[in-house]
Amino acid sequence: MDMIDPFGRTISYLRVSVTDRCDFRCTYCMAEDMTFLPKKDLLSLEELDRLCTVFIEKGVKKLRLTGGEPLVRKNIMHLVRQLSRHLESGALEELTLTTNGSQLSRFAAELADCGVKRINVSLDTLDAEKFHQITRWGNLGKVMEGIDAAQKAGLKIKLNAVALRDFNDAEIPELMRWAHGRGMDLTLIETMPMGEIEVDRTDQYLPLSLLRASLERQFTLSDIPYKTGGPARYVHVAETGGRLGFITPMTHNFCESCNRVRLTCTGTLYMCLGQEDAADLRAPLRASEGNELLDAAIDEAIGRKPKGHDFIIDRRTSRPSVSRHMSVTGG
Repeated sequence: MDMIDPFGRTISYLRVSVTDRCDFRCTYCMAEDMTFLPKKDLLSLEELDRLCTVFIEKGVKKLRLTGGEPLVRKNIMHLVRQLSRHLESGALEELTLTTNGSQLSRFAAELADCGVKRINVSLDTLDAEKFHQITRWGNLGKVMEGIDAAQKAGLKIKLNAVALRDFNDAEIPELMRWAHGRGMDLTLIETMPMGEIEVDRTDQYLPLSLLRASLERQFTLSDIPYKTGGPARYVHVAETGGRLGFITPMTHNFCESCNRVRLTCTGTLYMCLGQEDAADLRAPLRASEGNELLDAAIDEAIGRKPKGHDFIIDRRTSRPSVSRHMSVTGG
């Protein structure tokens, strides 16, 4: 029952945005004065569980919970615990999440108890003042407490950092040394043109090809075949002994190997992060107690998954490539 798209790619990875809300307002992700979805539009946790279960029955092996910030969704651990039954049965190989770390000190131990083995934590700087500047509402100390709690609980952490020109580019060596010194991988991400924000993305955008060239003046980087199921390409850093990943939606389109689809908290399925085309799964979900309509809707959607995205950032293209914010789709 594997899901195969029109280009022969097997879809085995589902990212689920359980909420569009977040307790940060990162400048590259959203405007400070955001209008969030009415709570009545959101799928219930039971509906999210049912949807995820159908995808798992159709061949999804890796499930990532995202947001917004997934840990601000009320009673989110009920959903995590429900989904963990698929780990116990062997139907699901990995259940994980991406978080800003603000709530980790509360939930790290329970996440580990539910079978979560590793998580991604978004962290763009180790400077508390700059952290508050980039997140607008964030507290670096609270995130550090969360990272400590997660490691104490036995969770493996990968740090994600969005590389921003003239903001954190000079800090990347320090961030990498710190991450590798604590046994964490670090992945660098190019900013993506999604949703209207209050700054010019052409001022923020830093091609990772340039950043890698800069790092190679200080470090010995060797390409390795390591994969986590996502789009990052990894190198081994000889001087630190750690892994450094690069996610390059702008400079090196990684779509040829895409195995992912994204489900929002309203039941909208996006077959590609960088395209507007979507499928409504909420209607077939609620139309019947059985899953036949839902099953057919998923098959139809996978059958029109595009070959790739068309992200552009330049001075002539000031509007975002897609209108929705990253927080809606879940990265």
